[in-house]
Amino acid sequence: MGETLHTLGIDLPKLIAQTINFAIVMFVLWKWAYKPVLNMLELRREKIAESMTNADQVKQELANARTKSQEILNEAGTQGNKLIEEARTSAARILEQETQKAIATANDIIAKARQANEAELARMKTELRREVGRLVVSTTARVTGKVLTTDDQQRLAEETNRQLAAN
Repeated sequence: MGETLHTLGIDLPKLIAQTINFAIVMFVLWKWAYKPVLNMLELRREKIAESMTNADQVKQELANARTKSQEILNEAGTQGNKLIEEARTSAARILEQETQKAIATANDIIAKARQANEAELARMKTELRREVGRLVVSTTARVTGKVLTTDDQQRLAEETNRQLAAN
């Protein structure tokens, strides 16, 4: 076998030395290069897996947050509509109360105006009766040509007032 190796150009002691050198280089590279690279790749794989898990959790939390925000918006809309309806009801009630107050005030004003009108009418009738009585007495005195006594004047005025009251 020595001659076959020599014919092929292989020197056995050099081959053994190169094999030992290769084994040492391979051991050194495996120990200080290949193994740390594999460890680093494993750590990166774990970080990527953790990031994927975190991303899934974030997606789930985002979906939950969206659902919750939609529920809050719906609730706020419902409460807003309720408040608007309460405000409308309150406004209608206040409008009705104010309308009733205005009607009552208007009725009071009308009643006072009627009372004032009736009082003025009564005063005017009384004044008219006095004036008519005075005119009747004056006219009677002129027509008869005599001076009427106080009793005659009072009797004529009362009789005139009775006739006017009857009409």
